[in-house]
Amino acid sequence: MALWVIRILFLSLCTTAGYSVSQVSPDLISYGWAGMVIGFGFGWLLIAVDEMLKGFSLRAFSATTFGLLLGTVVAMLIDGSGLFQSADVQVRWLIRLGLFLAFGYIGIVLAMRSNKEDFSLIIPYVRFAPQNKPQNPLLLDTSVIIDGRIAELIEGDFLEGLIVVPRFVLRELQAVADSHDPLKRARGRRGLEMLNRIQRNTRNEVKIHEGDFPEEKEVDTKLVLLARNLGAKLFTNDYNLGKIAELQGVKYVTLHELAKALRSVLLPGEILSLHLVREGRDRGQALGYLPDGTMVVVNNARAFIGQQVEVQVQSHLQTSAGVIVFAEVQVPSPQA
Repeated sequence: MALWVIRILFLSLCTTAGYSVSQVSPDLISYGWAGMVIGFGFGWLLIAVDEMLKGFSLRAFSATTFGLLLGTVVAMLIDGSGLFQSADVQVRWLIRLGLFLAFGYIGIVLAMRSNKEDFSLIIPYVRFAPQNKPQNPLLLDTSVIIDGRIAELIEGDFLEGLIVVPRFVLRELQAVADSHDPLKRARGRRGLEMLNRIQRNTRNEVKIHEGDFPEEKEVDTKLVLLARNLGAKLFTNDYNLGKIAELQGVKYVTLHELAKALRSVLLPGEILSLHLVREGRDRGQALGYLPDGTMVVVNNARAFIGQQVEVQVQSHLQTSAGVIVFAEVQVPSPQA
């Protein structure tokens, strides 16, 4: 809204300036209304250009300027080499125009496709990022903040780097916390609590990043773009977001996969103390769960449901949902 107020004010100034020009220089613009139309049209043209460049970042503008400057220098070197001294004036003018247009375009394209490492090779003593900037920013999405395990990893000093929480993720958390659905509201409030807990830690600096992509509506798309621009590693629990990030060359970590990788491996013959909670699918089976959520199927143990028993691991089966452990009840040997 504030932007449109500024634009309306700018249009008014342009229209007034056009009228003033018609009064000061009537030989240039004969009528006042014509000056107002020209001024209004000029202002509207600039606003249209502004709309077209809405997704054009300051980094892209800097790269474009550098590429144009580099292309101009190359064109000037070729023009000054004496290759076209014998050409007619009109022909040489066309050659010079073609050189500047061609090398200017090539310079812009090459600069836009390059990254900061390429610039540091061209200009070794100029760095386009602060020297004290962390080399491993960690970008958090909404799902991983609500999950809460990321706070434990940070407090346990398992993660090192700058914790980045985008402003649009914070807005999404607040929207979930204000939801009319009690379940969503509880999840949103938990996410805000976890975020406060992360901000209170003294091991990692936490930054609320103001960067946004107004032309993009989806938060997932914004996260991938921001992670790519910052060179950050994306932390998420969203499987689809992880795959989108992978397709676009963005590094990501899924906490579910991390937890799965850290599960203890149970070997056949190991003895476990297990609380059996319910019947299994087959006759006589009972089910129990390890602290990490792994399901244990105990054969011939239906009579022990509701009890804490010792079981011996027989085998395990890897499924798409995780590992299922099969075990047998350890019946204590009778006392002599």
